Amino acid sequence: MHARLTRRVAAATVAATAVATLSACGGGDDSAAADGKTSVAGTEIKEDRALHDMLPDQIKKAGQVRVATDVPYPPFEMYVKEGGTALTGLDYDLGQALGAKLGVRFVFTPQKFDGIVPAIQAGKFDAAMSAMTDNKERRRVVDFVDYSRSGSGILVADGNPARITGLDGLCGQKVAVQAATNQLDLLKKHQATCSAAGKGKVAIQTYPKDSDAQLALRSGKVVAQVLTKPAAGWVAKTADAGKAFDLVEDPAAPGGYNASPNGIAVSRQQPQLTHAIRKALQALIDDGTVTKIYDKYGVASIAVKQATKNAAVD
Repeated sequence: MHARLTRRVAAATVAATAVATLSACGGGDDSAAADGKTSVAGTEIKEDRALHDMLPDQIKKAGQVRVATDVPYPPFEMYVKEGGTALTGLDYDLGQALGAKLGVRFVFTPQKFDGIVPAIQAGKFDAAMSAMTDNKERRRVVDFVDYSRSGSGILVADGNPARITGLDGLCGQKVAVQAATNQLDLLKKHQATCSAAGKGKVAIQTYPKDSDAQLALRSGKVVAQVLTKPAAGWVAKTADAGKAFDLVEDPAAPGGYNASPNGIAVSRQQPQLTHAIRKALQALIDDGTVTKIYDKYGVASIAVKQATKNAAVD
């Protein structure tokens, strides 16, 4: 399951963990100082005047970029406190960093996910940052500045006692997965690879929710769980203060298995804004800010090294 194609799975999985840990891992260290400098993920960001000058006149005049986002979807979008309205998360932090670099504010407003693209078309928002998969259908009406690649990941018990290093290590093992997900399809498809290698098939254990699968992993009923990599990274970082689970990092699939690009959606009527955001994102990649933001949420491996436009290959 790629980000925001079937998006509620990860949200249901880690919402409780997110609320419990935001005071430690959320936006508490981020601030806008009186001198106009902004700190995000412990990094001070200064405005780049040349990048500011690339912005459309209406954005410069307004001093802000209106950003749609669907909350919650940990670790990309979260509320700082349950029942509150203040936001945090990877997308929110990245938006604050981009705004600081461009010399404007990225103002986030919650919007139901399926209404985001129509709202951009209607001119209610300039952009969206909501772990949105860059695909052909959406590119008919918006352009994407791609900022991550994510797919499926493997969560194991703390210390990785079964020494799982990738999908092949799941052959012959009991593995948990949520029912009716792309992760289940991934495991079923991998059965042929296990058989061809002369290994036993994956003993797939399906559960109604990812949280149920994690309980099975905690209790030792399975050796691993397969879920979206961003969700797996966030759970590994936050559950029991990072002492319950580990995220398997497979060098052959840094963004996860069957990874696809996620992008900042921008109205196709605002090509200058797309260009400015892309240039600002590249600057934040080059100076290491992007890595620090992603690492804060346990998913540094899904970050891209080049800020591209409409990078998806359909």
